[in-house]
Amino acid sequence: MTDRNKGILAIIISALGFAIMSAFVKLSGDIPTMQKALFRNAVSVIIAFGLVKYYGSSLFGKRESQKYLILRSTLGLLGVILYFYAIDGLVLSDAEMLNKLSPFFVIVFCAIFLREKIKPMQGIALAIAFIGCLFIIKPQLSLSIIPYMIGFLSSIFAAGAYTVVRVLKDKEEYYTVVFYFSFFSTVALLPFVVFNYSPMSTTQIIYLTLAGVFACIGQFGITLAYKFAPAKEISIFNYFTVVFSGIFSVILFDQIPDYLSIIGYIIIFASSLYMYIYNNKYEVS
Repeated sequence: MTDRNKGILAIIISALGFAIMSAFVKLSGDIPTMQKALFRNAVSVIIAFGLVKYYGSSLFGKRESQKYLILRSTLGLLGVILYFYAIDGLVLSDAEMLNKLSPFFVIVFCAIFLREKIKPMQGIALAIAFIGCLFIIKPQLSLSIIPYMIGFLSSIFAAGAYTVVRVLKDKEEYYTVVFYFSFFSTVALLPFVVFNYSPMSTTQIIYLTLAGVFACIGQFGITLAYKFAPAKEISIFNYFTVVFSGIFSVILFDQIPDYLSIIGYIIIFASSLYMYIYNNKYEVS
């Protein structure tokens, strides 16, 4: 299997993992966002720790990688917190689609920080995707726009984290990157949860534990995917998360996105598909 195909398979598995995680986060109910995020990362710490020890690698990476690992972890944590807030306040597939704007921002950040040029047609695709985003957000002067804007911001922080993952691909093993992020996030969130802890039922604990397990699957998948192949070659497959989440929205929560959101999905997906086809055609030529 080529590295590109490995990347595609990894990102589809990641998409399913994150979609299931999102469903369990929403099912867990009215619990503070920080508490949900802590569970998500604490479970990942345990699983990633086992993998690092199994392969005999470093838990915290090389000294020269620290600035990148800290940056990746900080951006990733902010992205997760904002994303979980959006999940609680929006139709699940809306939150997912806003978060999946991250591949577009990855291209922008790679251009700014990694000096990868944005081709004219990529710029057009970015503009079209932003138009699709407006259909989902439906801008208006009311507080109802806040969860949408938070979902939009989550994609920006996620994109920053994935850009740094790309930088780390030849510097650290993927399980070290995941452990570092999960450990960093757990330590950072713990004080907030200790002072604002909300009692949970057994069912809620189970839901959040499962959310952590599937988040770990998603995290390993996305880290492996961007290690095997550039974002521009495989990012389109990340939209499987929206498909999975749309199914969960209907089956588990009886939530159906409105027609404007569906138009936005179509516009963003079409823009992503076009960019994917264009990038691969460009690579071949």
